[in-house]
Amino acid sequence: MERFSKIDSTGDEAKISTDFDSVALGRWIRHYRKAKGLTLDQLASTIDASPSHLSLIETGQREARVTMLAKIAAALDLPLASLMSPPKADRRTELTISLEHAQRSDLYSSLELRKVRVGPNLPNDALEALVGLHQELVRRSSIAAATPEEARKANAQLRISMKKRNNYYREIEAEARNLLTAVKHQGGPLGERRIEQITRHLGFELVYVPNLPHSTRSLTDLKNRRIFVQESGSTGRDPRTIILQALGHQVLQHQPPNNFADFLRQRVEVNYFAAALMISEEHAVPLLQRAKDGRYIAIEDLRDAFSVSYETAAHRFTNLATEHLGLQVHFMRVHENGTIYKAYENDNLPLPADSLGSIEGQLACRHWSSRTVFQAKTPGVSFFQYTDTPNQTFWSCAQTEQTSNGHFSVSVGVKFADSKWFRGRETTQRTRSTCPDPMCCKEPAAALQEKWAGYAWPSAHAHSHLLAALPPGTFPGVDATEVFEFLESFS
Repeated sequence: MERFSKIDSTGDEAKISTDFDSVALGRWIRHYRKAKGLTLDQLASTIDASPSHLSLIETGQREARVTMLAKIAAALDLPLASLMSPPKADRRTELTISLEHAQRSDLYSSLELRKVRVGPNLPNDALEALVGLHQELVRRSSIAAATPEEARKANAQLRISMKKRNNYYREIEAEARNLLTAVKHQGGPLGERRIEQITRHLGFELVYVPNLPHSTRSLTDLKNRRIFVQESGSTGRDPRTIILQALGHQVLQHQPPNNFADFLRQRVEVNYFAAALMISEEHAVPLLQRAKDGRYIAIEDLRDAFSVSYETAAHRFTNLATEHLGLQVHFMRVHENGTIYKAYENDNLPLPADSLGSIEGQLACRHWSSRTVFQAKTPGVSFFQYTDTPNQTFWSCAQTEQTSNGHFSVSVGVKFADSKWFRGRETTQRTRSTCPDPMCCKEPAAALQEKWAGYAWPSAHAHSHLLAALPPGTFPGVDATEVFEFLESFS
């Protein structure tokens, strides 16, 4: 049974504090009343209260004031402490209180089921079954698999939230700044030594292993304050980012995610945290402001100054551009087949979206630089382009990269009027997009349609992950058995 908390006794009319278990208190009042042989009406008359008011207290539907509790305790010949710290309840009382809590939960209310009244004739085994069913319902709800529709909806809502704040998280910037100050970082690339200093400052130890659980990028042992990461060279990802993301969960005081939306939000926050440490606001903003003054802003300069990937530099630019430079921007990471993996805009670039508002998984227009850059065949070299749309013209720069999952492009852009601040604005590369008009790039030319319609039968790649529910679990896709066995091997 839940234990009681304090009473807020700031005066005779003080109420029980909000964390007090009013359901359990009411049950104990009823228990002592019946043990005394008093009816509800008799006790109510003794303490000068209405039976209905006392009934609400006994059922936990109304909080009791200190003065009322004192009267009840006196009428039952009990010290007030007996109500506040009762002995351990018998099993039936524990079950009754658990069921009361269950039937008042938001989860139970969402099912629109009738509540079960716990009377003296309800057998204990029935009570056990009802409480057990609710506990299982809570457990299954906490690990429920998110359907693709739920995931896309959560992603769309997160993107709206990011756009409202111009992709700038002031509170995370402050946390990163405090950490960098603590380890006396003077700017420039955040090297391995600084990463280790930050880790120790936060009370953790780094442990490099060759056999990290395959479903994880890092694993934090909160019991022993250790962070396990893959040995250098064993992964294509920047190990600095992985370590900082793991630390970010602790610094930002994340709790195990309750749903997929929570999981996505936490992922965005730790990505931001890692980038804010690797490309510090304090040192990046002056660099970008000087570049704007000289009209030569370039993502490559941000990349080179802090020794990060082009994607990290591009994404970090979106964090700082609107807040510090007054520039509205867009960002995309697109696979060579045209699928959008990441996207953000606050410059009104017409990104494609499904009926739920989700952009990820949609096909980027063939005429945007995120697609045309693949024709340039110059990986690691910036590609510049103007794109005319029905509403306005955009300028963008893009680069491609090779990964184990194929080629990807990373592109950043602004409205035409703001291209004057960027290196590469003199490009003559120009395209026209009329998306979402299907005639822009989704439907073949009329001559091709007439010649080949009915004569083509392609065998498509089966994107089975788009049809299945997302992996279940508090941390989607993570094999808990493998994780626990791994930690046990180090205990």
